[in-house]
Amino acid sequence: MIILRGLYTLYAGILFLLTFLLLFPVFVSCIWIPGWEPYGRKVNQFWAKIYFTLIFMPIKIEGKENIKKGQAYIFAANHFSYLDIAMMGFIPGDVVYIGKSSIRKVPLFGYYFRKLHIAVDRNSLKSRGEVLIRAKKHISKGSSIVIFPEGGITSTQPPTMSKFKDGAFSLAEDKQIPVIPVTLSYNHLILPDDGRLLMNFKSGKIVIHPALSTAGMNSKNIPELKQKCFRTIQEQLIKDNPETIK
Repeated sequence: MIILRGLYTLYAGILFLLTFLLLFPVFVSCIWIPGWEPYGRKVNQFWAKIYFTLIFMPIKIEGKENIKKGQAYIFAANHFSYLDIAMMGFIPGDVVYIGKSSIRKVPLFGYYFRKLHIAVDRNSLKSRGEVLIRAKKHISKGSSIVIFPEGGITSTQPPTMSKFKDGAFSLAEDKQIPVIPVTLSYNHLILPDDGRLLMNFKSGKIVIHPALSTAGMNSKNIPELKQKCFRTIQEQLIKDNPETIK
């Protein structure tokens, strides 16, 4: 079984690299041509569909009707696996990701990410401040933001999440846009963060929950908003993984 998982992981890794290299000229064109950045980000959706099809991993998506066209959102998702960012590519619309600064060091992929998305050094107060400014500019242009509010892959007992940080919810309150909780139900089983980097044969699932309104909220409402989002995602994780909750 370990050998099969190893071969499957190798195949998935090679396909990720090849599909990215094939699409890289498109990404570069969208980066270099003024005003084309949103088209580059939309290629992410095409990439996600092609990639997961090629690695024979069906993805079940529930709740797409909760996304209204033309509305900017903060999409807040649980983060247990390196697969999470790729799978969030199924979120429709012009979506900007906030990811960790180390991504910028990856050859080619780092260039693509820092030009079309936002990288943050969570240990730097200055970097976190700059990220908020950039995110607000994207929202003002109609883009949505994808954030993993746990602040990285930090949980030691998935599918139980780590405590959420305030950033995503402060941003939503400041811009008065809704937060949509997103549950990635099985990524911790498909590609566990256990140091072995071995994938399992299992279908994926994304649950897009109803939006949480921030209309009329101020900074005092952020803890309540954060807790509602946490509870929504955690309850779905428990529902989908009853046998693994400790």
